[in-house]
Amino acid sequence: MPSPGRAELDAAGISDPALRAAYAVCRSLNARYGRTYFLATRLLPPERRPAVHALYGFARYADEIVDDLGDQRPAEEKADRLDRLTAQLREALATGSAEHPVLAALADTVRRYEIDHQHFADFMVSMRMDTTVSAYATFDELGVYVHGSAAVIGLQMLPVLGTTVPRAEAEPAAATLGVAFQITNFLRDVGEDLDRGRVYLPADELAAFGVDRDVLAWCRRSRRPDARVRRALAHLVAHTRAVYRRAEPGLAMLEPVSRACVTCAFTLYRGILDEIEVADYHVLHRRVAVPAHRRAGVALPGLARALAARALP
Repeated sequence: MPSPGRAELDAAGISDPALRAAYAVCRSLNARYGRTYFLATRLLPPERRPAVHALYGFARYADEIVDDLGDQRPAEEKADRLDRLTAQLREALATGSAEHPVLAALADTVRRYEIDHQHFADFMVSMRMDTTVSAYATFDELGVYVHGSAAVIGLQMLPVLGTTVPRAEAEPAAATLGVAFQITNFLRDVGEDLDRGRVYLPADELAAFGVDRDVLAWCRRSRRPDARVRRALAHLVAHTRAVYRRAEPGLAMLEPVSRACVTCAFTLYRGILDEIEVADYHVLHRRVAVPAHRRAGVALPGLARALAARALP
């Protein structure tokens, strides 16, 4: 019996050995680093999974250049690496091939699904911002970054997922869901981001509760809660729930065979907000996660729905 990865590549009609190996690299990146994302991807029809792995693999590869805590190279050197990657990306998308496995799989996916190249250019702009910008004054300022780091991820995914309405009609909700996932990550990872020298939570939203970078850093160092931080995070969790509500109508616009996958990701990522609340917003010194039993409780019914959708004529 072929491995799941091989079976997915067979179902997608990817036969070239080098390209299969490239997709396998992306799949391993997804399985290792994107547990929630990978679990949700398993609910897609097998032939669509390699494309999702390629999109995730590229995003992860670029993100690691700026976010690897073990990489102490100066920001200027990281910016140079991103600039080189941007040039390689342009060439890969223009020619449809690349030597680097992640770029090779990405170029093939973009060609197969006719994904707009601009989404990747916008993504690289935001990755470059991480080498020069360490804080955001308002949600409007943050929105510039989040468009490229998150909204375009939803837009990249949409051609792979398919829609029951004209794609342009589903794009706003797809972009908004990407933003919801990203802000959830900011709330979950606020402590780790401080270690990288960055605060993604808007300064004016924090200041309304008497919180600034120094207060967050004190909580991180001391591993002690602060009532002001608790109130600020509770406010931002409520804000993020509202973003999920704006994105939710987009689920019904997806093709039935893809709906279970995105609904699973939607539920699990939104569940991170629940875990932040369960921790009483004391998340500066640790990373909360949705427990395994809850992940299974979401994924198993999703699998049943996905299989039923595939059985429809």
